[in-house]
Amino acid sequence: MINRNLADGLNFASKLTPKRVWNGLKVVGSYVQSKVTKRPVHHGLPIALSFEPTTSCNLRCPECPSGLRSFTRPTGMLEDDLFKKTMDEIGDELLYLIFYFQGEPYLHPKFLDMVQYASKKGIYTATSTNAHYLTDLNARKTVESGLDRLIVSIDGTTQDVYEQYRVGGKLNKVLEGTRNVLKWKKELKSSTPHVIFQFLVVRPNEHQIEDVRKLAEEMGVDEVGLKTAQIYDYENGDPLIPTIDRYSRYAPRPDGTYSIKNKFVDHCWKMWHSCVITWDGLVVPCCFDKDAEYRLGDLKETSFKELWKSKAYEQFRASLIRSRSEIEMCRNCTEGTRVWG
Repeated sequence: MINRNLADGLNFASKLTPKRVWNGLKVVGSYVQSKVTKRPVHHGLPIALSFEPTTSCNLRCPECPSGLRSFTRPTGMLEDDLFKKTMDEIGDELLYLIFYFQGEPYLHPKFLDMVQYASKKGIYTATSTNAHYLTDLNARKTVESGLDRLIVSIDGTTQDVYEQYRVGGKLNKVLEGTRNVLKWKKELKSSTPHVIFQFLVVRPNEHQIEDVRKLAEEMGVDEVGLKTAQIYDYENGDPLIPTIDRYSRYAPRPDGTYSIKNKFVDHCWKMWHSCVITWDGLVVPCCFDKDAEYRLGDLKETSFKELWKSKAYEQFRASLIRSRSEIEMCRNCTEGTRVWG
């Protein structure tokens, strides 16, 4: 897998252009300046962006607003024109584009057309899927779209374990879809997408960590990613919290309650280098704002560049520097605790 990871790294590096490098340097420089001065300085445009194809999903996973159908915001599909307009505006500076926020991307009928549009601009593209719609045809189109990274959520190597988190899902569909993509990579002599088995470590599946690594090796999957789980009501414990400490975002207290491991710091790199755009064009600070409560603008009403430099964005970054713990969505934020192995 080392050689496969190297190939993915080289592919990512190939997306670098003088304009993207210069933009990245401006963003990093302004972030460092903001940390030092405690004032929200910002230069440049996002290095990375998440675009939400849809909030619709076929599964009912716990701890997921899409799965629980618990959104207060509407469900819908990203408009092709809105996506293309944004890519035309900032595509030259943008390095990394994630086609995912909430929902299952492959439910969007034009999802792979949008991937191809971004890929033709030389942007590194990635998505995350439950793999239930990776039919032979969709797998071929996925490879042909130019998608650079395909994250497949697996979360169990046997059906009885898999379905404890992926409620309503079928493990055989996940494996079949993954094999379809790997087959078409070989058939079309393509090095992309870099296929990752993402294993969300929770108590019911933590005993299968080595099993998923073995399964990935047998199938020819490029990488295994072990991800820690966000639990919304963690204070009094939860059956999903792993017993293996390194894979838990939460630490037990002497009184039996739990606390977040992370120490609160009054800065956040994400607020400077990336953001999330919902299916209906709302721009929110990051992936922790799943219900789009902290709306910083609407791309149906203004351009991205105007929004990114707006007073609303400046004030949000200022409030984060002043006291991040006062921002509700930041209280359960475990930025930096994700484990890849």
